[in-house]
Amino acid sequence: MKYVLVTGGVVSGLGKGVTASSIGVVLEACGLRVTSIKIDPYLNTDAGTMSPFEHGEVFVLDDGGEVDLDLGNYERFLDVTLTKDNNITTGKIYQSVLDKERKGDYLGKTVQVVPHITDAIKDWIESVSLIPVDGKEGQADVCVIELGGTVGDIESMPFIEALRQLSFSVGKKFCLIHVSLIPVLGVVGEQKTKPTQHSVRELRALGLTPHFLACRSAQPLLEATKAKLSQFCHVPAANILNIHDVPNIWHVPLLLRNQNAHHSILKQLNLTSVATAPDLDSWTKMAETFDNLTDHVKIAMVGKYIGLTDSYLSVVKALLHACIACSLKPQIEWIAASDLEDESEKSTPEAHAAAWKILKSAECVLVPGGFGDRGVSGMVLAAKYARENKVPYLGICLGMQIAVIEFARSVLGLERANSTEFDAQTPDPVVIFMPEGSRTHMGSTMRLGSRRTHLESRDSLTSKLYGDVCYVDERHRHRYEVNPEVSQVLEEAGLRLVGKDDTGKRIEVIELHDHPFYVGVQFHPEFKSRPTRPSPLFLGFILAARTLLQTHLSS
Repeated sequence: MKYVLVTGGVVSGLGKGVTASSIGVVLEACGLRVTSIKIDPYLNTDAGTMSPFEHGEVFVLDDGGEVDLDLGNYERFLDVTLTKDNNITTGKIYQSVLDKERKGDYLGKTVQVVPHITDAIKDWIESVSLIPVDGKEGQADVCVIELGGTVGDIESMPFIEALRQLSFSVGKKFCLIHVSLIPVLGVVGEQKTKPTQHSVRELRALGLTPHFLACRSAQPLLEATKAKLSQFCHVPAANILNIHDVPNIWHVPLLLRNQNAHHSILKQLNLTSVATAPDLDSWTKMAETFDNLTDHVKIAMVGKYIGLTDSYLSVVKALLHACIACSLKPQIEWIAASDLEDESEKSTPEAHAAAWKILKSAECVLVPGGFGDRGVSGMVLAAKYARENKVPYLGICLGMQIAVIEFARSVLGLERANSTEFDAQTPDPVVIFMPEGSRTHMGSTMRLGSRRTHLESRDSLTSKLYGDVCYVDERHRHRYEVNPEVSQVLEEAGLRLVGKDDTGKRIEVIELHDHPFYVGVQFHPEFKSRPTRPSPLFLGFILAARTLLQTHLSS
């Protein structure tokens, strides 16, 4: 196994995940099989209990792993299916070591960071890198490892030491790429290399010497800047890669290819003889197609976490994939659900008026997942507006539950219909806590991962969008569900319950028959959307916004 390690310096948020994913794309384009590992130095066992405001979305894998959003980038870019073990955290490592200590596996020795923690990290990397993730048999050729955080963070020190040991043991099978920032001070106007020099010095002091620098900058690097970096960081000028700002992230693999990064990386890993010239024609077409689109579709995203758009990263990417397939550019209008509420009209009238103006001007409405009662009333109002005005509506997870609550209140006349998550004393609980859920533990206690949804009606819109199928396998993440006891009354009132789980009781998909597109799903279709294979539901949603859905279904 060959390893490519991607580290970061100076500041966080430089795009290490996109850089690591793009390196994988270029290596795949050279005919190599690629897998990936993300290391997160935080003590949490996984990302499941972390706030979207702080950490962005929680990405869910087929096996139910709740992981860092960068694994979503890997899956979308590399078109692979990763496992929860592809995300290593400090919590996982320490837990595994302490479990062994309790069982007596260390034979009475004093358990220490070195060698026990570092050995556990190395063993984890070496074993997980052998797991095939591309649907083929046998191990991959290259494992791209991304170390989260920035060099110098105290929590990442055990990982740095383990990776230093790994690089020493595998020799020429190891390539280190350090992502760093090249800022330009407004007053001076000069590309400054000193932050990168300090970052590389810190990395070298810890025993790791970068083979490549991936320099993030607003504008392309000047030759003088490259020469200075080469001189002071001891990296050949040919190995200084510039990842400057681009119109969309699909250009990043092309930037690397154009700088012959693949050739230098293959040479470092001694893979030149088995690799081919990179074939990125389809990737180039995709990036250029998006750049040249001029027609926009206006999408109202009514959510809770709009302060950080990474909270809905996979939804945004799924919308992008669907829009590209329709030759449209997504114009996402973010609406804080709480701004739509009646209370907002009194407390913040300007925000309330602006939110409703955006909603009423949108061509379609999407309510994504979330937890907690903040903004729920606004989401209900958005669903009501979309239902009554025949505006295409897609509700995902919480968004489906919102649609059911709204329908129960407006159509069934159950004014206090609600979810027990938001009102434990509601007389009409149309959404309830799942029987198998835990009320005492938060981590990994939801219904997670890939589950089968049976589409009971082959003439349903959902079935047709997926290709006239009788079931779909999609990823879930929820602890509340539509109350099975209200199924009959909902259907009698006109809400179609077209998808259910293996038991035939848990409601997975709802539709309205006399509506251009009103679909709610308990699962998260965004997690399996790919640039070249958009999610069928997102595609139908965008087509409906432009009244092209029926043409698509009949073609």
